[in-house]
Amino acid sequence: MNRLFGKGKAKEPPPNLNDCIAGVDSRASSIEEKVTKLDNELRKYREQMSKMREGPAKNSVKQRAMRVLKQKKAYEQQVEALRNQSFNMEQANYAAQSLKDTQATVAAMKDGVKQMQKEFKKVNIDQIEVNIYSILIIHIYNTISNNLYTGYPRRYGRYAGASG
Repeated sequence: MNRLFGKGKAKEPPPNLNDCIAGVDSRASSIEEKVTKLDNELRKYREQMSKMREGPAKNSVKQRAMRVLKQKKAYEQQVEALRNQSFNMEQANYAAQSLKDTQATVAAMKDGVKQMQKEFKKVNIDQIEVNIYSILIIHIYNTISNNLYTGYPRRYGRYAGASG
């Protein structure tokens, strides 16, 4: 069939969002450079017009300055549009990255729960109860022993009234 109809073009991978952002930012930077050049040109025209008297020569410089000013405004609008486009792509990229992070967090939490369940199966609750009971008996024994072996002062003892 490929001989009859030909082979289709290889599909290109979808564009990477980070590459698109970088491309838009570089275009915006190059346009900003043009705006700075136009600013310098406008400054020269202002200096020229400040030194000139009213007349046709000053009017022609004024017209050139107006043309440059219109170009500058157009470039500034383009830069603003590109910056907005870049911001929107960055927000989409941030949202996608947040979703990936959330998926990784959920997977890690699931793995943690599985590990806890494995370790919990290793714990013998009956043995823990026996150990706690043994500790309790030892504690009671120590309390009784301490009370039995504690010496009392003579005034409370059996011979408190006897003279010695």
